Amino acid sequence: MSLILFDDPARRTALLPLTFTRPVADLRVGIRTVAEKWADWLGTEPSFLTEPYLQAKFPASSKPRVLYVNGAALPTAELVAQVRGLGVGGGLFSGNDLLAVCSAEPLAYGFSAENFRRVETETPPVLLGGLTDIFKLNGSQIAADFERLTAGRTSQPIADRFTAVYNEAQIFVEEGTDIKAASLNATGGPIYIGRGAKVMEGALVQGPFALGEGSIVHLGGKMRPNTTVGPFCKVGGEIGTSVIWGFSNKGHEGFMGNSVVGAWCNWGADTNNSNLKNDLTTVKLHHYGTGQLEDTGELFVGLMMGDFSKAGINTMFNTGTVCGVSVNVFGAGFPPKHLPSFSWGGSEGLTVYRLEKALAVARETVSRRGIEFGEADEAVFREIFRRTHGG
Repeated sequence: MSLILFDDPARRTALLPLTFTRPVADLRVGIRTVAEKWADWLGTEPSFLTEPYLQAKFPASSKPRVLYVNGAALPTAELVAQVRGLGVGGGLFSGNDLLAVCSAEPLAYGFSAENFRRVETETPPVLLGGLTDIFKLNGSQIAADFERLTAGRTSQPIADRFTAVYNEAQIFVEEGTDIKAASLNATGGPIYIGRGAKVMEGALVQGPFALGEGSIVHLGGKMRPNTTVGPFCKVGGEIGTSVIWGFSNKGHEGFMGNSVVGAWCNWGADTNNSNLKNDLTTVKLHHYGTGQLEDTGELFVGLMMGDFSKAGINTMFNTGTVCGVSVNVFGAGFPPKHLPSFSWGGSEGLTVYRLEKALAVARETVSRRGIEFGEADEAVFREIFRRTHGG
């Protein structure tokens, strides 16, 4: 049976701008992406059912007899057991939320489940409903992923005699890592260091924390709890309760808190984000569905940044800022709390980032890592630009 992770259109919209460039299930929360979690639990590589403009890059299987699972659902033992038990024609629900269907025929994006036999879930599921859920759930998801990733395995030893280790049983180090004169404190939650990663001298790391394959924590970096740094990133300064997707850099001093940053992003030196308002009221975020600021109900909310966006040195992001895809932010003062995709500028005003220039920068950015920016990637860029600026 094929596994397809489908996007719920309403949840997908609530998770923009991160889902401009990927299906919901390709979001990272914890150590792994949602898709990687389901692949592990069900023992099969999934495909995706998402918006048509993304399907060239994230194609859906066309095989008959397919298990469709909501890409916003985080797998648990209870949910996986119920999904496995669905027969053809069955649909698993939690109230109004469709969690999974088993279909004999391929389904189209935005399909209706009203013809499927309704099965109500026994345990309330954990679903990504908005941007803040990514960092709010990150600590518990690091712990859940850590348990599955390390079960029955032995960590590589930390041989450096100047590295301080606390609660070593909750620290797992993959092969090829380089850790020197650092502090790894797992008393508050597990610490996972991916294959080939580097933790440099003077770095302070508190769990729950995950460092992806090939990533680097620079000299004196302060990694606070509930933080995930995806693969092939470079980070420094202070980061807490945040998720960085992968191939992104925050290599210098500056604070990142309660934030989610996409792929191929860069923060210049001494860039900071606020994550708490001075009047201690709840934070509002730009919502792409309503086009307005919507109350998150949360006191601590930082920056939500889409893929390929960059901030110049000394950039200051206000509490609850939403930055789209391929935005170039620079200048003194606080930029607007919503920076549309393909914007250029800051507090003194925004202009449209020329599409051809943005494409050239994106190609150069990924080619430096030996990765191709292909026709499917370009088509995604062009569609996001069309939706944001028309033409």
